[in-house]
Amino acid sequence: MNLKRLGVPVVLAAVAALALTSCATNEAGAADPSESASSLSGTINAAGASSQGSAQEAWVAAFQTANTGVTINYDPSGSGAGRETFIAGGSDFAGSDSALNDEELAGEFASCAPDTAAIDLPVYISPIAVIFNVEGVDELNLDAATLAKIFKGDITTWNDPAIAALNTQATLPATPITAVHRSDDSGTTKNFADYLYQNAPEVWDQKPADPFPYQTGEGAQGTSGVVEAVTNGVGTIGYADASKAGDLGVANIKVGDEFVGYTAEAAAAVVAESPLVEGREANDLAIAIDRKTTDPTHYPLVLVSYAIVCQEYADAAQGELVQAYVSYIASAEGQAVAAENAGSAPLSDELSAKVAAAIETVK
Repeated sequence: MNLKRLGVPVVLAAVAALALTSCATNEAGAADPSESASSLSGTINAAGASSQGSAQEAWVAAFQTANTGVTINYDPSGSGAGRETFIAGGSDFAGSDSALNDEELAGEFASCAPDTAAIDLPVYISPIAVIFNVEGVDELNLDAATLAKIFKGDITTWNDPAIAALNTQATLPATPITAVHRSDDSGTTKNFADYLYQNAPEVWDQKPADPFPYQTGEGAQGTSGVVEAVTNGVGTIGYADASKAGDLGVANIKVGDEFVGYTAEAAAAVVAESPLVEGREANDLAIAIDRKTTDPTHYPLVLVSYAIVCQEYADAAQGELVQAYVSYIASAEGQAVAAENAGSAPLSDELSAKVAAAIETVK
């Protein structure tokens, strides 16, 4: 199996990082070769969304157990970095909480066959948790406008009247608020910002993008960095894939006339009723999430994370490997593994069928 030959130092560094991050996962997924009847062999390098981290660890372990000739390296470097690495040819696919944008789609993809493009395949659905660490506060209600003002820096103390009005049963301290955001380009940030932009545009006046748009609060690298900063801080609040919330407090968000907490089912319900992004190729399944739902059985602060792959690979053998792995993670078995290990929401039957059909065209 031929690995990609890279021509820029940053991509070489990324591939080195991918190889280093594979060691523990490969050991965890190792199995007696006699347990595998698979004839697949080779190495898949991938990078991207840290939100997929727990799911990818489980997926890689299971896939390598069934396919002992395959090594998979996934570097949870962030959605933006993952897309950049893939576009430059430094990885075989990208994990991203943001679908490819129009500018990226119009460019070239070094791993793809000439005159072909990449496609977005939804493989991971998860709520975004608003995590907090405020002494004496166990439950917190926030609407979109108040949440936007906190992260924009317009609300600076926990006993602010806007927060108090939503939490009449709580004793809120005068502690300063430290709002922790992602310092790296992050699809989780883009999804978080999209929720605020759609529901509180009078406050959140910057269009959603991977970089956090305001010079406020405290930045932290990756999902783990945000969780660590919130955990170790005083009066902190942040946002992270719900699989990483741990024992931190998690705010309820206002949906319609009710405050609701996240569940995988409520996140999946929003995605199931959201349309595909218009104007894409038939096999590109980017989703335009309906953030403005008023149905309290839905949780609109959700991310859809994609496997971004070539429609046709320059190296056909590498395309076969990627198709096999992505087919697994999008399958009912793969989705169940992610739900068990990362608390994610499985794809709906309708979306699963669309993803499976699109994967069949990858070569």
